[in-house]
Amino acid sequence: MHKFTAWAPYAKNMAVKIGDALYPMTGPDERGWWNASVEVAVHGTDYAFVLNDDATPYPDPRGLWQAHGVHGPSRVYDHAAFVWNDSRWQGPPLSGSVIYEMHVGTFTPAGTFDAAIERLPYLFELGITHIELMPVAEFSGKFGWGYDGVGLFAVKELYGGPDGLKRFVDACHSRRLAVLMDVVYNHFGPVGNYATKFGPYFTHRHNTPWGDAVNFEEAGSDEVRRFFCDNALMWMRDYHVDGLRLDAVHEFMDRSAIHFMEQLSAEVEILSTTLERELVLIAESDLNDPKVVRPREAGGYGMDAQWSDDFHHALFTILNVEVEGKAYYADFGSFEKLAKALTNVFVYDGVYSRYRRHTHGRPVYGLSAHHFIGFIQNHDQVGNRAKGDRLEHVVGIDRAKIAAGIVLMSPFIPLIFQGEEFASSSPFQYFADQDDPEMATAVREGRKREFAAFGWDPDEIPGPDEAATFERSKLKWDEVHEGSHGEMLEWFRQLIHLRRHSPSLNDGDLSHLKVKFDEEKQWLTIARGQVLVLCNLGAEAVTLENPENFPLALASRGDVEVTGDKVLLPSNSIAILSVEKP
Repeated sequence: MHKFTAWAPYAKNMAVKIGDALYPMTGPDERGWWNASVEVAVHGTDYAFVLNDDATPYPDPRGLWQAHGVHGPSRVYDHAAFVWNDSRWQGPPLSGSVIYEMHVGTFTPAGTFDAAIERLPYLFELGITHIELMPVAEFSGKFGWGYDGVGLFAVKELYGGPDGLKRFVDACHSRRLAVLMDVVYNHFGPVGNYATKFGPYFTHRHNTPWGDAVNFEEAGSDEVRRFFCDNALMWMRDYHVDGLRLDAVHEFMDRSAIHFMEQLSAEVEILSTTLERELVLIAESDLNDPKVVRPREAGGYGMDAQWSDDFHHALFTILNVEVEGKAYYADFGSFEKLAKALTNVFVYDGVYSRYRRHTHGRPVYGLSAHHFIGFIQNHDQVGNRAKGDRLEHVVGIDRAKIAAGIVLMSPFIPLIFQGEEFASSSPFQYFADQDDPEMATAVREGRKREFAAFGWDPDEIPGPDEAATFERSKLKWDEVHEGSHGEMLEWFRQLIHLRRHSPSLNDGDLSHLKVKFDEEKQWLTIARGQVLVLCNLGAEAVTLENPENFPLALASRGDVEVTGDKVLLPSNSIAILSVEKP
């Protein structure tokens, strides 16, 4: 027997459909819930809901298994049927983590959880502590980034379904790797979204880039908030995931006294205490508002960390003059901005933004740098380039090494995008298989308009719905140890090893960090306790000071010279000096 429940305040009558049989549901109660207990329904039974006089059977908005895709029936799934082996698991703290962002479909040729398991020893040996999965909730089509999910409680069947994700998490924990997962709570995908047949999941009062906003504050919003909170808790409780990354929280339109993020943070804290293991929430936010990561007790939303786009933009624009003055990069492009990002987190912290044409952000006071994630590549910053070309393709290996050095020596929690560590030759392009031809055309044309602001030729943009776009984005594992790929991999390995074993590099106090730079000669130094980082992005060699006579720990090139209190730094090179060399 299985008990079915559904929130469907729009329904006047409702039934569970199994095969050709209909089983009436009782309800609705005062909040709009329906339920039915069906004797024949067990683990593996396919079912759907029939509402009112509509003969069309719809999948369960909370369905745990969509074995037939987003348009087909849901399937009963019993979480208790899986046998775990991680009962003693305690993940590493987020503050000392090195995060690796992974897209399951392109990480391996097979594109499945089981295939990814085979590569876990490689990630552990590299020094990774946390794997962050791009969204794996069920979405329409055979391939995609995952940000257009509609079956938010179900795991993409092509990746391996619910058991596949559990096998992956279990295998990660056995290899001392924590798992974070990207979730999308700001919209549903445009194809296969049947939740709106059941209740008011959206509101016309607010608009987002995807249309109407999720209903976090109006009639029915208690149950909508419950939908997303239950989803978050499910991943951490039933799939043993160690934390979530919340996509684009600036598109949460919520004027409630208790913001949705605050509610979610409080509920996750209770679950963490109950499970006796650390659970974390990471936000992607465009607000430049430290309130996102301030503790609830201090009036914040209680997120544990957030992505730092200002740091990326400031670093990318001094590495790559191609983007100077284009779109949001117009607000960056100087060593001064990069220095501010390193010392103050937000470059735009209550100052006027030329790109936005208004004052943006507020200062970060009294917060550890470990509340912020630093990166030079991620799925957005690579995949939202016209051709999905990676940093090394754009600026060359020497500058890519400098970028990696700055990210991994910065005070922020570092994030590496899959393949970045070996300068993968594969691009990471935007791909999205569409069931609907009109939707495919709309996406393709929308991408062309979006890229016009960057001056890219629209005819060079790969078709998102073409299988070739997806296939060429897969990592090529046979190149990992070859030539410049092997050289970059060893560079990353050494940087990660130094970071994870150096007390100075694990200090999140921003007041302990000092930055110097020369805009004209294009050099920058970062002093972090017993570690000194020296970077030269200029066309000529420079001699920089080493006042504490620190010995050389790492250098991106063999012709770096350290003599007493002086360091000769060739063009496009980085040197890391430390008495804490492990």
